[in-house]
Amino acid sequence: MADALRWQLGTVTEIHQETPRAKTFTIALPDWTAHHAGQHYDIRLTAPDGYQTQRSYSIASEPERHGIVELTVERIDDGEVSPYLHDVVQVKDQIELRGPIGGYFIWDIGLGGPLLLVGGGSGVVPLMAMIRHRVAARSSIQTRLLYSVRSPDDVLYATELQMLQDHGEGVDVVYTYTRQAPAGWTGYRRRIDRGMLKEVASQLEAGLRPYVCGPTLLVEAAANNLLELGIPAERIRTERFGPTGT
Repeated sequence: MADALRWQLGTVTEIHQETPRAKTFTIALPDWTAHHAGQHYDIRLTAPDGYQTQRSYSIASEPERHGIVELTVERIDDGEVSPYLHDVVQVKDQIELRGPIGGYFIWDIGLGGPLLLVGGGSGVVPLMAMIRHRVAARSSIQTRLLYSVRSPDDVLYATELQMLQDHGEGVDVVYTYTRQAPAGWTGYRRRIDRGMLKEVASQLEAGLRPYVCGPTLLVEAAANNLLELGIPAERIRTERFGPTGT
């Protein structure tokens, strides 16, 4: 862990606009370390007067992507780091960061499944790393993503998730829209609740492993509902962040 906690300068090699408010930054690392899906990196900014601030961002890329790390960052208007990343950082710029960090909210192929991934807003980022790891490892572990978003414009990785479903990769994606659904939508149109979790989980085999990530209220409610549905507490992994998201 000593190496993971040492700051290094990474070089931005690609910036991809995921949604109107989220970008994925591909960063080449001189001292790259393979991560576990679900871990994060800290990014630190230093002002000319010496003031420093840092934030943690989940890793979106799979561990099989050597030499680089992808971080998907949602722009928080009153934030100290995300506006700088969105408005100032360009390809070839260097960013100070450290990681990978985290040992609780992680998943590897060896842990098995089936996987029930529950994400709200940008909470889908570490869950996407798990999905990408599963695909890269050519695993057949049953995987289902329940993804809560405000509107179609807020869906991260929309094209990739659709391709996974279309190509029969064994990754099922279930959306629930909390503000605006696509035209003709017949699926869920509400916040995640126990009834929704029961319906989604019922299509998975026994012994499922839930990973829940998103805003605090969403995560707490989903975790409590999963417990009430009889899933053992030791199997439920949660990761939460501030009040943004759905």
